[in-house]
Amino acid sequence: MKKVLSLILVLALCVGACLSLTGCNSGADYTVGICQLMKHDSLDQATNGFVDALKEELEKAGKTVEIDTQVAGEAELCTTVVNAFTAKNVDLIMANATPALLAAANASTTIPVLGTSVTDYNDTFSGNIPANVTGTSDAVPFAEQANMMIQSLGLVAGDQVGVLYCTNESNSVIQYNAVKALFEEKNIVVKAYTFSETTELQALTTTAAGECKAIYVPSDNTVAENDSIVGTICNEKKVPVYTSYGGKICYASLAIDYYELGRETGKMAAEILLGNKQPSDYEVKTLTPSVSYNKDLCDQLGITVPEN
Repeated sequence: MKKVLSLILVLALCVGACLSLTGCNSGADYTVGICQLMKHDSLDQATNGFVDALKEELEKAGKTVEIDTQVAGEAELCTTVVNAFTAKNVDLIMANATPALLAAANASTTIPVLGTSVTDYNDTFSGNIPANVTGTSDAVPFAEQANMMIQSLGLVAGDQVGVLYCTNESNSVIQYNAVKALFEEKNIVVKAYTFSETTELQALTTTAAGECKAIYVPSDNTVAENDSIVGTICNEKKVPVYTSYGGKICYASLAIDYYELGRETGKMAAEILLGNKQPSDYEVKTLTPSVSYNKDLCDQLGITVPEN
C-alpha cells in the first residue's frame, strides 16, 4: 500500500510540474514551494505561520505569491517533492523538517532554501551550511528541559527516564544524546526506546511505561504524528510524558510556538524574494521557549503544578 501511495504522489507531482512548464501561470509575482515532511500539529502550525507572514509582508510591498504546499508523507518522498519544485523553477523553497531541508539543499544550489522545524543546521550539514540555505530552528535549551523534569517530578539518583524516538530522525538522536548527558550528571538512569516503523510504537511504549518513572520525547516528527498512542498508554500506567515540542500528551513542556517559528521564516522569505536580503545574510534563528503545564493531566498523575 505504501508503494502504491508513493507512486500516486510521484505521478501527481510530475503532472503538476509538467502543467507548470507548459505555461499555466497564475500571474503572481513569485512562486514558492513548501515541502512539509508529514502532517502533525507542530509542522502544520509552522507551515501556516510561514504562509501567513509571507503573504502579509509581500502584500505590504504590493506583491503577490503563488504557494505550492506539498506534504511528502515520508522522508524518501521529500526528494520527489523538491525535484518537482526545481522543475517548476520556483523562486524559493521552504523545507519543513530536516529530511525536507536536506532534500531541498541537495536539489539546488541556486534557489533560496529556508528551513523550519529543524533542530541543528550545523549537524545536519556537517558544519558546512550551503550558501543558499538558512532558516529557523526549533532547538530548545536541553539543560533547562532536564532540570524542569527533575524538579517537577522529584527525580532522584537511580530513577529511570525513557527517551522515546525514531532512529530515522537525526534531530531526535541529537536531543537524546544531549538529555542523556544532562540526566546522567544527576545519576538518573536514561534508557533509549527506539523504533524505525510506527507499527513498533505501541509495544515499545508499553515496555517503556512499564520500566520508567517518566518518558521524554524529543522533537520527533514520527512520534508527534502518532503521539496519541503514547499518551493513551502512559496515562493508563500513570507515567508522565514530557515532550520537547509541547502538545496534548505532555504534563509539562518548555517549548517554542511553532506558528511563530513559521512566521519568522516567512518574514525572512519575503526579504529574500524582494531582493533585500540573501540567505547568507541570515544566521539561523531560534525562538525563546515558554513554560506550560497541563493542569488536568497533572492532577490525574498526581503532579503538583508550581504556583509560579
